Amino acid sequence: MDRIRNSSTSRRTLLKACTALVVAVTVPVTVGTPAFAAVPASPAVTYTNAIAEQRADPHIFKHTDGYYYFTATVPAYDRIVLRRATTIQGLTSAAETTIWTKHATGTMGGYIWAPEIHFIDGKWYIYFAAGDANDIWHIRPYVLECADANPITGTWTEKGRIALPLDTFSLDATTFAVNGTRYLAWAQNDPAVGPGTNIYLAQMSSPWSITGTPVMLSRPTAAWETAGGETVNEGPAVLQRNGKVFLTFSASATDSNYCMGMLTASASADLLNVSSWAKSTGPVFATFAATSQYGPGHNQFTVSEDGKSDILVYHDRGYKDITGSPLDDPNRRTRVQKIYWNADGTPNFGIPVSDGLTPVRFSSFNYPDRYIRHWEYRAKIEANVTNLADSQFRVVTGLTGSGTVSLESANFPGYYLRHKNYELWVEKNDGTATFQDDASFTRRAGLADSAGVSFESYNFPGRYIRHYDGLLQLQPLSTSLDQQDATYYAE
Repeated sequence: MDRIRNSSTSRRTLLKACTALVVAVTVPVTVGTPAFAAVPASPAVTYTNAIAEQRADPHIFKHTDGYYYFTATVPAYDRIVLRRATTIQGLTSAAETTIWTKHATGTMGGYIWAPEIHFIDGKWYIYFAAGDANDIWHIRPYVLECADANPITGTWTEKGRIALPLDTFSLDATTFAVNGTRYLAWAQNDPAVGPGTNIYLAQMSSPWSITGTPVMLSRPTAAWETAGGETVNEGPAVLQRNGKVFLTFSASATDSNYCMGMLTASASADLLNVSSWAKSTGPVFATFAATSQYGPGHNQFTVSEDGKSDILVYHDRGYKDITGSPLDDPNRRTRVQKIYWNADGTPNFGIPVSDGLTPVRFSSFNYPDRYIRHWEYRAKIEANVTNLADSQFRVVTGLTGSGTVSLESANFPGYYLRHKNYELWVEKNDGTATFQDDASFTRRAGLADSAGVSFESYNFPGRYIRHYDGLLQLQPLSTSLDQQDATYYAE
């Protein structure tokens, strides 16, 4: 990860800033020929976290009927619940219905974990893990089926247990299809391999049965997969894009050590050949203390309301220290945030962002592959920002009050984009009126494209945030190039 540190670079004097300003206005030369951007294919979407308190192992499915369907593990581990809403945010206040309750005796009478809802061949299916009433740790995967249009009011029938070749602790079953072939992925213990759980994959012959011999895709061996004294790979989830299949999974103990790893394969490869998959060398999503997000994991994926953005769905906790077993702590909560994509076609999950409004990125109008980002606290535009959070900002009510906005750093909460000597920096709010004024802007329709956005200074009206030689400046605008340099798209 790129590291932001205190800069020892001396501040430019006001005289130098003014001189640079004159040059910028009178000689608006930029190296290279910019390629003017179209409106981004994946415009900004924002949500307010958490989506649901005390709901772990979340799964949100967007159906063709216009509804999002949401299910998750409840703290009592005794039932399966469903909500639906026409927006992801609407799930927060949506009524919740219990559609199935654990058995009083026998199988499916113990812990009920990690339900997922899928729509396959015209019917609804819920995959979940359950223990036995007389042995709550006899965890195995099971399936429910509903043929009605509305799964909340419809009738659910038990299709029974998914028969696996190995009759051992197994959970977190999920299903997906690639090139017309449906697969089941799950986590399971194999005593012959060692303690803990591994990720397995098999082809399916029906929505409740597999065929052929499963393959073990991942075994937890690295330190980041075994932290907290647990040997864990679990919670597989699949995202497909750019001709690739990305299978994320959760690793380590279910406390602050919990994190996400990822396997990657070509969509045209033999997915049942373990050599087709490459494993991340470290976690792709992990605890981030600065935003007070601990143990993010057991994720799934959905899409935004406009269908143009991939959305990460996951749970975490808002505190690090847990008393007793993590299983007895009820406060894992469901959260969402947008996924961005690296230049090489791989997903970039960034960091688990702060509670509240999710951040956005701002791409340059005339250099569409470049984003506003901070480096050593200096604001600039740059391409290929793999340290995603450096280029994410929360657009909040301006520090000077309503009518303005302020841009808060995603990975440095409490730090804002502010101008100083007509340069843009990311600095901590010191509570002074000067800082509040310098960090407040009037959001305008994009000066070069009304579909974009431009930011006018609150305390220097007529001056806008624009890039010049790759750095962000606060300048008056007099040419069309100036306006282009001061126009950005929210993504």
